[in-house]
Amino acid sequence: MNFNLSKLALATTLTFAAVAANAGDNFVGLTLGQTDNNIQKSSALNSNLNNPKLDKVIDDSTTWGVRAGQQSDDARYYLTYENVSDSDRGFKLRQQNLLGSYDLFLPVGDYNTKLFGGATAGLIKLDQESKGLKRDSDIGYAIGLQAGILQELNANTSIEAGYRYLHSNASTEVAAHGGGKLGSLDLQSSGQLYLGANYKF
Repeated sequence: MNFNLSKLALATTLTFAAVAANAGDNFVGLTLGQTDNNIQKSSALNSNLNNPKLDKVIDDSTTWGVRAGQQSDDARYYLTYENVSDSDRGFKLRQQNLLGSYDLFLPVGDYNTKLFGGATAGLIKLDQESKGLKRDSDIGYAIGLQAGILQELNANTSIEAGYRYLHSNASTEVAAHGGGKLGSLDLQSSGQLYLGANYKF
């Protein structure tokens, strides 16, 4: 991780901690969704490996996540860890997200149903773990927006459905064991549809 990314990670953590101190109830949650990734292959990679399908390995793959934060009647702040990993034709990629998010709520009808929208910033780690190739990983920034609908089931539990878009600059190199670089993969953006369940305490 370079110095700028280290500063971004620290700033995200400190900002979250500062604003969360003034929020309401603590909550934890689980999410399950499907991620649509925009991964670009270098021209060298296409030439050296005969146009491999590495850009599609974790496209439309299942993503799970855990999160924790604080929530008031009007807004919420939370940290999320997410993981998506898949393999295809001997190729394997993994994406891990560490994100800080802020949402505003807009009640719909009664106060048990709320629309939400907000912003996210954090880090994305992209790992290349394919058989026959040297493992490589990179950590890049992530910044994006999310929106959805939340339904409170009772005083402590809620469910939600949402969509989040992230822009990223994570990139990983592809090289043979004991050989030189064959090319690279650049994760430019991710879009995720997800369902979530939350518990306040």
